[in-house]
Amino acid sequence: MKDQNCGYCVGGEVLGKFGIPICDLDVSQLILFREQSKPGRCIVAYKDHVSEIVHISDEERNRFFADVTRAAKALHKAFSPNKVNYGAYGDTGCHLHMHLVPKYEGGDEWGGVFQMNPDKVYLTEEEYAEMIEKIKACL
Repeated sequence: MKDQNCGYCVGGEVLGKFGIPICDLDVSQLILFREQSKPGRCIVAYKDHVSEIVHISDEERNRFFADVTRAAKALHKAFSPNKVNYGAYGDTGCHLHMHLVPKYEGGDEWGGVFQMNPDKVYLTEEEYAEMIEKIKACL
């Protein structure tokens, strides 16, 4: 099931406002978050338009978290963060997804309050492409 108003469902320009598709995983899509004040920040978005994790089967939930784990391992390997924070939000964008936010000691917001989009660091298309290839190589 897809929602034609959802960036995760329709992709293209709607998704492009905040993310760049990296690849499909088992039951989800890995997306690079455009704002990169935390280098390597990604989103793992479930394949179907469901709002809550309780709306999928136990098997699908396990497969979704396996995708999250696979992405997190790639981020650790590619960027060596001190910590990866995980956030599941969606009050207005009701599509099951998880933010993977690499954190670095001494870096942006280390030990502070998380901002959904600090709107501080954007890259060139070439830099995004390099980051995406680095992540793919570590999957």
